[in-house]
Amino acid sequence: LSKELPRMPCVNTTKDFWHFSQAGRDLAQLHINYETVHKYPVTLDCGKRTLSQLSDQEYRVIKMKRPKIKVDDKSVNDNSTIIYNNYITVRDIPLAAYDYVVNGKAAIEWVIDRQTVTTDKKSGIVNDANDWAIDIMSNAKYPLELLQRVITVSLDTMKIVNALPLLDID
Repeated sequence: LSKELPRMPCVNTTKDFWHFSQAGRDLAQLHINYETVHKYPVTLDCGKRTLSQLSDQEYRVIKMKRPKIKVDDKSVNDNSTIIYNNYITVRDIPLAAYDYVVNGKAAIEWVIDRQTVTTDKKSGIVNDANDWAIDIMSNAKYPLELLQRVITVSLDTMKIVNALPLLDID
């Protein structure tokens, strides 16, 4: 959208036009308000403790990663699980959530890449997602909640897109 205006396909029927129009409105609302959608109910494994027993410091994320599993003697990522940090593992992520792709990468992958701590090699500047969570959002759980919300947005986006009528273009 930063490079060009959104476009609507020319369709043959008024009904299809309004279907695309409504889908566009629904997608805009969903994506603009992504921080207020419900958190997808993944399983949050905290070992022998519950989330409420964790301190703000234990929500700190350094780098999320996905565990490897063996499939046909090959090691592959388990996309249904994300190791959030040493205290929290996110389980039961629907694989369909990876179908929503932005600029060639699943939206969940963008969250995994961006909600981390990195240091620029040249400048030495530290980019810490936890600082944003605490200083700006006043919520140490923000990176975890963002991951859950992006799962919801991804699934809902694909429902809207998959419900679009087939294009019948002249």
